Amino acid sequence: MKRKLFDLNTIMEEEDIQFGSVYNNGVSWLRGSLLGKGGYGSVFIAKLEKLDLNTMYRPIMAVKSAEVCESSSLQKEKEIYDDLYDSPYILQCLGEETTTDQYGHKFYNILLEYASGGTLASLIKQSGGCGLPESDVKRYTRFILQGIHYIHSHGYVHCDLKPENVLLVSHDGSIDGKFVPKIGDFGLAKKIVKNRKLGDSYTGGTIAYMAPETLADLIQETPSDIWALGCIVFEMLTGNRVWDSRADSYGFPEIPSQVSKDAKDFLKSCLVKNPAFRLTADMLLDHQFL
Repeated sequence: MKRKLFDLNTIMEEEDIQFGSVYNNGVSWLRGSLLGKGGYGSVFIAKLEKLDLNTMYRPIMAVKSAEVCESSSLQKEKEIYDDLYDSPYILQCLGEETTTDQYGHKFYNILLEYASGGTLASLIKQSGGCGLPESDVKRYTRFILQGIHYIHSHGYVHCDLKPENVLLVSHDGSIDGKFVPKIGDFGLAKKIVKNRKLGDSYTGGTIAYMAPETLADLIQETPSDIWALGCIVFEMLTGNRVWDSRADSYGFPEIPSQVSKDAKDFLKSCLVKNPAFRLTADMLLDHQFL
């Protein structure tokens, strides 16, 4: 589904967004257009009915919803957001609420920070297969990596890192072209468990960003997130997915000559077949590329 992008001011002025035109609004917020749909819920734009300084809600938000009878994953995601609440590189969850639509169906909703810049995937797509300027890639990578380090240090593995799950949030609500990338969609995230049995660590994800040990042995731990980071960085630099490039099966992908030496070394530190030799998020934060 193609996602329409809005900035905060445009959202407030667009005449074709009918907030509250159907049932299933919250106590203090109105539901608007559908932004996207995934396996664990649908995401809508939402706005606060009136400015309230006593609420965490924002004038414009995203609301992720699922029928209550099918909302266990979304409720788990809310719990994870609550554990990861104080990082500037994790999408902020603003609250939860149960609503009822016009047919009497009950929905569980979580209110999220709205990403007015869309997703990193949409930004990469706009490059037309050329990739982003390396200065931008460094900036985005540094912020995403800080988010990953925070997730891992709080005992979680994301398990589905990809450009679609990196949201671009305007840090001050203004239109200045500068967005902070924030990691979202924790529907597949899980707690790190020591001495986990082989195969017990798999929860799912997106094949194009899965590490070799995940595909071969169903192992999905913190090094798997680092592999996914390498795939994201490769995609930002080249405009293409890792396995769209020429490479042997899990051999190192071919990198265009214009990519800097430091960037290539960073990729080689992430895209290591053996997870034991992959650098950790903490180590990568000191890499010369950043």
